[in-house]
Amino acid sequence: MVPRCYQSVASALLLLSQVASTSFAFKFTPTGQTVQLDGASYYIPPDVVSTITVSKHLKKALDSAGGLLPFTVVNANSFDYGERDFSQAITSYTSTDDVFSKSFLEAIYVQYSGVSSHKYPGFSAPKLSGNSSVGVVTTGFASNTSSIPAGPYFVTSTGAVHQAWKLFSDVQGAFLETTIANQDGTFSVLPANVEGQSLAIAVPSRLYFTKTEDKPLAGVRLGIKDIYDIAGLRTSNGNRAWYHFYPPANETALTVQRLIDAGAIIVGKMKTSQFANGETATADWVDYHEPFNPRGDGYQDTSSSSSGPGAGAAAYDWLDLTLGSDTGGSIRNPSQVQGLFGNRPSWGLVPLDGIMPMAPQLDTPGFLTRHPDIWIAASKVLYQDNITLSHNYPSKIQTIGWPTNNSSVANGLLLSFLDKLSTFLNATTSTLNITEQWTASHPANVTSSIVELMNITYPVLIGQQTTSIRDPFYAAYSAANSGRVPFINPVPMTRWAWADSLPKSSVADAAHNKTIFQTWIHDKILTPSESTCSDSLALYVGGAGTTNYRNAYRKAPGIPYGFDTSKVSNMGSGPDFVIPIGETPYVSNITLQTEYLPVSVDILAAKGCDGMIFGLVQDLIKAGMIKGTKAGYSAVSGEQILF
Repeated sequence: MVPRCYQSVASALLLLSQVASTSFAFKFTPTGQTVQLDGASYYIPPDVVSTITVSKHLKKALDSAGGLLPFTVVNANSFDYGERDFSQAITSYTSTDDVFSKSFLEAIYVQYSGVSSHKYPGFSAPKLSGNSSVGVVTTGFASNTSSIPAGPYFVTSTGAVHQAWKLFSDVQGAFLETTIANQDGTFSVLPANVEGQSLAIAVPSRLYFTKTEDKPLAGVRLGIKDIYDIAGLRTSNGNRAWYHFYPPANETALTVQRLIDAGAIIVGKMKTSQFANGETATADWVDYHEPFNPRGDGYQDTSSSSSGPGAGAAAYDWLDLTLGSDTGGSIRNPSQVQGLFGNRPSWGLVPLDGIMPMAPQLDTPGFLTRHPDIWIAASKVLYQDNITLSHNYPSKIQTIGWPTNNSSVANGLLLSFLDKLSTFLNATTSTLNITEQWTASHPANVTSSIVELMNITYPVLIGQQTTSIRDPFYAAYSAANSGRVPFINPVPMTRWAWADSLPKSSVADAAHNKTIFQTWIHDKILTPSESTCSDSLALYVGGAGTTNYRNAYRKAPGIPYGFDTSKVSNMGSGPDFVIPIGETPYVSNITLQTEYLPVSVDILAAKGCDGMIFGLVQDLIKAGMIKGTKAGYSAVSGEQILF
């Protein structure tokens, strides 16, 4: 019997298909429909991907269903295709695709390729109807131009075939806007929603896509931090007034376009702390609510500013990859606290076109993900010719702030990882104290301690937002709103006010200090090597399962003075890669039970040695020393997120 749950919109969808090509005096743009199929919600895009001949039996089923029917395309390469082949295909679809379900077996379209219908005029359809889950069977012959990728679809009574995009609820609040691609290369806001008190995200069937050399990211579902321009969409930069004041972007940021061209599917724009400044939940987030960190008790800070990308990548199986940005730790910190692979690329290797600036001398795009294989493939696309994977490694490891005993579970994991890594590389290990090394080997013409030299370097450089962001925004907004100024969150407001007090020479001085540090790191600490790219690796503790509750009352925001290990890469312009290695227990003051938070390691190397670290990640995975993480409560075991 044909399910009735999608009949209510069948006639509307059919009408949209019929009028889409008709000219009217007004602008009419079909936006698709949403339906429910056995309790799951689907979005049906308006675009017709193919048209099939409607057989007598299929027409009868369509009429009974109101003109719209879920159906499944299977590919047959010969006329010997039968029930066994069909059963194997359906088993494969079910195990690999989160959009397909057996509800799509209401009708089957057996698509023959590599054979000609003209040679077999007496051919009849294989007897697949013995499978109790199968409804109508119809067949067709595919040419190079008419072939439909295997997978789940919806078909109308005219034979119009539409893709099936499954809808998921953004229960962690990671997205600001969910999106759908247009045929002209622009994007629109997804016109769909589901229950869950959150935005709905639509994802296409994984079965539609085949990775190729030209499309290495085909079908990869990608979320974008909302500081990147995407043609047709507004950008908020974490600010409500900015989102509503400025029009949608005309062009897509170069980094995002590279990913689209490689086959990635943009499913939405993701929340960022305001103007990418470091904000902490919940006090600092005013315009938008910070996303929820899914790990442990569910009420730990996500860190920032790539908060949405971190929360989404950690929470959702249906999301493969997220694109963030890192100025002072904005990719690394969310990766560390949510058990993700994340990287700050060597500065200057990835373009910044179409991205909101924070500090041009420090800004760089990068990824957050559970999947190291996708991470590496996407990074090759992002870096293009600026990266070459290599598999020759340094024989020296320097550790910064590393534990010396097994006094905690986290310490044990970190010491074990270091032991295995040094054995794997046949490397010696030594302790690196940046402050002491600077005292012993700093440039002869520099008298300042490293803390004195770098103390205000970072806040001065990010203070450039006063001229790149604030001043033109205030001027345009005030002119359009009778002299009013827009609301700004406490953290950027505090930092901008401090930057206003500085002399005009401060930015040049800070940039000069950064160059001094970068040269010193290059010459004395993480030096280049002709054979291994970097003479050594440096490791520091990325995350040790430390709690940072989002329901804590906090003091007023201040200025990010000082220098610490996380600043080595952004001031030294080298790569910094987060590698999750396990989790550690803690007693939650939310649940009053033992929960678990991620433990991670950060790997540093000489500037430009990103490809060597990616090569090392590949080899460590092959050796079983690290592996991908899971979505949900735990980065190790997955499990249902706590609410």
